Amino acid sequence: MHCSKCGVVVADGTSFCGSCGQPIVGYSAAPSTAAPYAGGAVVGAPVAAATAARAYAGFWLRFVAYLIDSLVALFVVGIVIAIAVGFLGIEFFRAQLEEMGRGMNGPNLVFPVMFVITVLTFVAFTLVASWLYFAGMESSEHQGTLGKMALGLVVTDMNGRPISFARATGRFFSKLITGLVPLYIGYIMAGFTEKKQALHDMIASCLVLRKV
Repeated sequence: MHCSKCGVVVADGTSFCGSCGQPIVGYSAAPSTAAPYAGGAVVGAPVAAATAARAYAGFWLRFVAYLIDSLVALFVVGIVIAIAVGFLGIEFFRAQLEEMGRGMNGPNLVFPVMFVITVLTFVAFTLVASWLYFAGMESSEHQGTLGKMALGLVVTDMNGRPISFARATGRFFSKLITGLVPLYIGYIMAGFTEKKQALHDMIASCLVLRKV
């Protein structure tokens, strides 16, 4: 007998799946054959049947979710900038920019070096913050970022189960490879592959599904 939700093999006479907690529909204490559940499929049907019924999230749904996450990120960055300006004052930043401009045009290399270090620090901070956000949210009980949650999308493994933080991390950094493919084809693949997977989903063996 198999769990109708996650496909794990369960012993005869079990009322709940020990893996996901799903009630074993058609369970009976009697040793008779299990009855079919309301959907018409017999308990113990192959996992492939459940896989075929999944609602994969296509390219446009995922694109809108990405836009929502981008707006959230811009909002957070705006708050951080507003707090920094409030504490230091706008004149402080203006003076720093003027000094940096004079340094860029003069023989003193201190300001150009400081500018490069500042940019690299910002890029590193953004990368780490993005990694923790995407990997943390997708491996949490929500199984998705705020954008995906707003559209009812979840990130799972190939069997429809929640993913670990390690797998979510692999999926996030696989996007660096996806971004190297010209014309965004690595992302557009989510619109025409069989399971609506982008390149990074294939690398990390993940699916993006719609809640049904």
